[in-house]
Amino acid sequence: MSDPVKEHVLVWDIPTRIFHWTIVVLVALSWFSADQGSMRVHLWSGLTLLALLLFRVLWGLFGSTTARFADFLHPPRKVVAYLRGQEMALYAGHNPAGGWMVAVMIGVLLAQALTGLFSNDGLHFTGPLALWVSDDVSTRVTGLHGTIFNIILVLVWLHVVAVGFYLLVKNHNLVAAMFTGRKHSRHVPAGLNLSFTRLSNALLLLGLTAVIAAWVFFQGVP
Repeated sequence: MSDPVKEHVLVWDIPTRIFHWTIVVLVALSWFSADQGSMRVHLWSGLTLLALLLFRVLWGLFGSTTARFADFLHPPRKVVAYLRGQEMALYAGHNPAGGWMVAVMIGVLLAQALTGLFSNDGLHFTGPLALWVSDDVSTRVTGLHGTIFNIILVLVWLHVVAVGFYLLVKNHNLVAAMFTGRKHSRHVPAGLNLSFTRLSNALLLLGLTAVIAAWVFFQGVP
């Protein structure tokens, strides 16, 4: 009988997995709180989102192998070849198309969090950095904040469709892998050699980005 542990290979570290699922919760919470007019909750959700996104950028530079941008951001020609089915290589982390989807999602979510800092609803809510710009600029940024959210909805839909395709067509459960951190050995390259950055380094980086988010918050406190 085969050993189930040996059949599955650890590819995703704990910080990357926690980041992924926390972002899912925060995006949903941000949408719900804004829809319900709970702007205090919306503010805290947005600031937490900002801290995590800044952490992910740093983790993409200094984190474990599969978390690094250098590992999953491939040249456009390789992405096109992969989408056309001409690229049959296996990838421990994100494939060429998925890697760029992740990068775009991080960039769009970061833009959403940053525009929220300068936004206002004209009545009950003013972003912590809204007073740094004119009322006209703040109003324009608020409109942009809403537009970006629509883009996020499209990206989320594409992500869900892609995950469903991999599960139903390729029999590759990406959701389970992002929970357990492990992929079946048939989905990763042979002779895989990944490095995993210490959890203490992740906590240090997260602490730094949390301080930045806290500083932003206090800019809006009278």
